[in-house]
Amino acid sequence: MILSTRTRYGTRAMVELASVYADRALTVKEISEHQNLSPKYLEQILSPLKSAGLVKAVRGVHGGYTLKKSPSQTTLLEIFRALEGNPLLVECLESKESCPTDGHCPTQPLWAEIKESIEKILESTTLADLLARWRAGKQSNSDLYQI
Repeated sequence: MILSTRTRYGTRAMVELASVYADRALTVKEISEHQNLSPKYLEQILSPLKSAGLVKAVRGVHGGYTLKKSPSQTTLLEIFRALEGNPLLVECLESKESCPTDGHCPTQPLWAEIKESIEKILESTTLADLLARWRAGKQSNSDLYQI
């Protein structure tokens, strides 16, 4: 399974929004510059995140985008579903009709187990978790350059 750029970039944008959650909104330009993303593509990514109720647009001089819920209450599964749909490895897990060997396939239980593991990790990981990892990584990288 390869994640689309839409999901990877969308998650990065959400972490960027989480980093200023209590302080202010971020413009598309700010997010795109910080994350090295195309502003047009970022707009296309933010639209489904807004439709899913994960971000909101703020109008005005200090407008932009902000998270609708706190980073600790926004899971990666929510972001994934807004941008990709349900995580699937094979179609037969979503639609039994698509599989002619349903019920007697030796691999279907394995695919279902992998799907459940992926969903469990995505559901148990929040934006706050990712933000903490990101900040810890930035801190450890900056420690390497101190004299």
